[in-house]
Amino acid sequence: MKQLRAAFYVRVSKANGHQDPEMQFNDLRPFVTARGWDIVEPYVDRLTGSVEARPALNRLMADARQRKFDVIVIWKLDRFARSLKHLVMAIAEFESLGIQFVSLRDNLDLTTPSGRLMFHVIGAMAEFERSLIQERVCAGLRNARAKGRILGRPRLLDSSQQSRTTRWRRMRGSMEMDTTGSTHPAEE
Repeated sequence: MKQLRAAFYVRVSKANGHQDPEMQFNDLRPFVTARGWDIVEPYVDRLTGSVEARPALNRLMADARQRKFDVIVIWKLDRFARSLKHLVMAIAEFESLGIQFVSLRDNLDLTTPSGRLMFHVIGAMAEFERSLIQERVCAGLRNARAKGRILGRPRLLDSSQQSRTTRWRRMRGSMEMDTTGSTHPAEE
């Protein structure tokens, strides 16, 4: 069997020295060693997880696409993903690349059949949550319409309030709707 190459992704929220990534490494190294995997490279970010562009995470994703490792090992999911959607999309991309994913503290190990099952359950829950939100939004819109509310941006009826583009579009639309065959705009 092929020796797996493992990459660590570690993130601490503060770069001021009060949080040390070594705490996470102290748990990750023995886990990987016990599995007999080779440690290729640690990817370390020292900033808040809410930041969209995290340099080490971006480098990890780029290296994953180049197949520089076979498994990604993280300490905890909240150290990796900004949201459930981000997590599901990232893991799906790793899966398509043939890269396994392990979250040590969350007991999520996609190198095992039970871990892959758990990921599918998480993915199904995310899809279910998205559907519920969609359903609530549609119900709210139907309720607003039933109460006589006009949805969307209010129309500008006075031509002095309209931009030239709006006046041109309305004129053009009325020209197309003119059924008499003439090319001049219909009277409003």
